[in-house]
Amino acid sequence: MPKIKKLFFLIALSIPTLLTSVYIYAFSPTFVSMPTADKNGHEILPTETFTITFDTAIDKSYYQKKISLSPRTPMKAVINDNHTQITIIPTHGWNINTKYTISIPEGRAKNFTRLSNASFNFTVTDYPHVIDIIPHSGAKNVQLGIEDPITVQFDKSTEGFYIDFNLQPDVPVIYQNNITKTRFDLLPQEPLQANTTYTLTLYAKTDGTSDDNYTPLHTTTFTTLLPKPKTWRENLQDKLIEAKKTTQAKITTGKYIDINLTTQIMTIFENGKNKGSFLISSGKPGMNTPKGTHKIYNKHPRPWSKKYGLYMPYWMAITPSGKYGIHELPEWPGGYKEGANHLGIKVSHGCVRLGVGPAQTIYNWAEIGTPVIIY
Repeated sequence: MPKIKKLFFLIALSIPTLLTSVYIYAFSPTFVSMPTADKNGHEILPTETFTITFDTAIDKSYYQKKISLSPRTPMKAVINDNHTQITIIPTHGWNINTKYTISIPEGRAKNFTRLSNASFNFTVTDYPHVIDIIPHSGAKNVQLGIEDPITVQFDKSTEGFYIDFNLQPDVPVIYQNNITKTRFDLLPQEPLQANTTYTLTLYAKTDGTSDDNYTPLHTTTFTTLLPKPKTWRENLQDKLIEAKKTTQAKITTGKYIDINLTTQIMTIFENGKNKGSFLISSGKPGMNTPKGTHKIYNKHPRPWSKKYGLYMPYWMAITPSGKYGIHELPEWPGGYKEGANHLGIKVSHGCVRLGVGPAQTIYNWAEIGTPVIIY
């Protein structure tokens, strides 16, 4: 077939298809597709995207230019490789607690069929609100510890936000949150001053935004305990040396553990001989360590306390129920450990805490059944 005839033949074949497409787009009384969006009418996070889905491939260049957003906010519209989805992405995050409307005009698919116009809306969630803080505002005689941290409870998840905690007088804090990100536990990374009023202020901003965007959420105050007598900590090391020399064995056969709650000192004996003395931290008033003659009921190198959400390294139970025991300074899951500055002070919830090193030493030395005398 001559080339000119072949070209004419191909054009002739294309005309019916082209005319059909033009007819469908220009004269069809109904629209072929109505776009949808899963999050239409829903509440979304400040950095969350919004996706519009079509059941047929769309004209990319047309839709990228025609989408409108109210109120106007910097954003970009990204169309997927199949040209069936448009994802609206905020450039710097959506405005907090704001209702948005996305409008797309009547358009066309790649095959020239008509697509309906549509309007969608979503609301950006407000900042999470504080519903409870412990210690409560105005609390007196506060003594913080890993079993008694500052606890902040929010009304909803803080996902999508960055929460900042500021403690004044200026003390850096460390924190952890729970799985749902509705609760934070905070501890100062330095000892707090005695008989001092502290102010804790909470701030929030959207993830990914600058620090200039922090918004105050909540403020609370508390006052720490009155100072202990000057000799309370000044003579602890002297007491430790003295205990090694003067503590008398109450059991002279085999091993036993001697715990003096007054001096906050543990001494271990074997066949009546002093094998070492160590600073401890026993139960605070109202959560006293039980006095009397006990024994080691069980041991575990690193058990998890579900009650307190803490690891208790080198655990040795001293009561049958396992409520009380001897262990190393407890740890948060993230690795933060209770400060050694609490050793020599009654701050625990009844257990006997030991420092890093001594706890492992005694754990390896004592067997199950070893007597424990507490007085």
